[in-house]
Amino acid sequence: MSEILGLERDGHVAVATLNRPERLNALSAELSAELLGLCREVNDDDSIWTLVITGAGRGFCSGVDLSGGGRRRELSEQSHSERLDELGWVGRQALAVSGIAKPTMAAVNGVAAGAGMSLALACDLRTGDSRSRFRTVFAERSLSPDSGMSYFLPRIVGYARAADLIFTSRDVGAEEAYRLGLLDRLAEGEGALDAAVELATSIASLPPLAIQSAKRVLQHNINVALHEALLYETAGLGYARRAPNDLAESIASFRERRPPHFTGT
Repeated sequence: MSEILGLERDGHVAVATLNRPERLNALSAELSAELLGLCREVNDDDSIWTLVITGAGRGFCSGVDLSGGGRRRELSEQSHSERLDELGWVGRQALAVSGIAKPTMAAVNGVAAGAGMSLALACDLRTGDSRSRFRTVFAERSLSPDSGMSYFLPRIVGYARAADLIFTSRDVGAEEAYRLGLLDRLAEGEGALDAAVELATSIASLPPLAIQSAKRVLQHNINVALHEALLYETAGLGYARRAPNDLAESIASFRERRPPHFTGT
């Protein structure tokens, strides 16, 4: 990718690393643009079945870079399309990350604050360790939430807990984050990334088309009534079965009592 966003692969697992450690991996417009490109690359690459996002150094992502890289340009400096932009670059980033078709994991190896916390929440799952720390930040900057936080946070921890974290802008350490559901795995030592890769590898051992169909169904059905959810589930079953070799392998490995080997075909 680039100096500020690395991408490594191990089998079907890809690990993306935000690489601005001197700024605790704060989001500049350039880094956000790199993330958008990463989302497109992951979606288009059938050899990637799961994605882990983490940060270099001692932070996951400290939010938008206010030192200049994240400065909002004055109206006189903006094009017409920029002035009519409904989402802003952090909004487009939230849409792109949550829209990745494959399962995504955030390895929260340090602070995740503001838009950086939103980035972690936009992933399907989050792992952490003793270094993990969350802070919503927006209220103390005289702002209301952006970058998808008002959407993701209440869906993960519930409305009242989301209100608590947004209204107080308080620090949430690793143990509390795990209790609240902000973290799905809490590793010992400094094991957030190892835990994320282990989780991603476990998911990548299963038929990728079935997993991607399951993600699509889950994301759709969280906002609909039961009848529509059941219809969407039925449609999802059809998509999951569009990998005939994996479907046959799932049956054969069960009958032969051996580990399956899925190919995505």
